[in-house]
Amino acid sequence: MSLLAKAKKGNNQAFVKLLQDEKVKLYKMAYIYMKNENDALDVVQETVARAYANIQSIKEEQYFATWLMKILINTALEILRKNQKVLPMQERLPEQGQIYSYDEKLDLLHAIEQLDEKYKTVILLKYYRDLQTKEIADLLDCPEGTVKTNVHRGIGQLKKYLNKGGELYGEQY
Repeated sequence: MSLLAKAKKGNNQAFVKLLQDEKVKLYKMAYIYMKNENDALDVVQETVARAYANIQSIKEEQYFATWLMKILINTALEILRKNQKVLPMQERLPEQGQIYSYDEKLDLLHAIEQLDEKYKTVILLKYYRDLQTKEIADLLDCPEGTVKTNVHRGIGQLKKYLNKGGELYGEQY
């Protein structure tokens, strides 16, 4: 009997084993979206709770990682949308040691953080998670052409950002 089948029957240890291979990837992806450890951990925790509650909806074990990542992305975006309604009292200061000088090599992760969510998501899934265009389209429930367009536009925005010293200039996509 597969781990997924055991987890569907209520075996908590099987569910934990399924999560073991994914926990680091989940945290890293959550951190990229949330930009701080506490919020990233909250997203991972909420993702695990939602996955546990909906384990019956997944059909095949080979899609578990993709299914879990979809839950994480949706959870992170939902929390970010809720947090946008709260206006910060002051601008967030760079963490100690984080200096984005034009003379130094720009941090690619910082550049990716500047992208619109739709571009950031496809760039991370394609180049960070090494997913194929079809897999990303399935994960995001959108046409493959849209994924290809968003990857192309996201790369274009990254190039402009990196070439212009840290600001997104140029055409609006």
